[in-house]
Amino acid sequence: MGEVIATIKLMPESPDEDLVKIKENVEKSIPSEAELHKIEEEPIAFGLVALLVMVVVGDAEGGTEKVEENLSKIEGVASIEVVDIRRLM
Repeated sequence: MGEVIATIKLMPESPDEDLVKIKENVEKSIPSEAELHKIEEEPIAFGLVALLVMVVVGDAEGGTEKVEENLSKIEGVASIEVVDIRRLM
């Protein structure tokens, strides 16, 4: 089985959310079958900053589902969206 790197965009509930705390919670919520690659910040508008969470998972069907489920439970996160998936060579 191969691996893919998935980029998941997390949108905070407001510009006032503590991004440091959200990043810490992201790191804690990555399941054992996935590996956190990195977290980047993406300015959106009016002080709102999204987090781009990149994780390495197996390329089996539903590979990101557990990660998505865990990320959606983080306090202060309004929504999540898988924005990119690429196969690792």
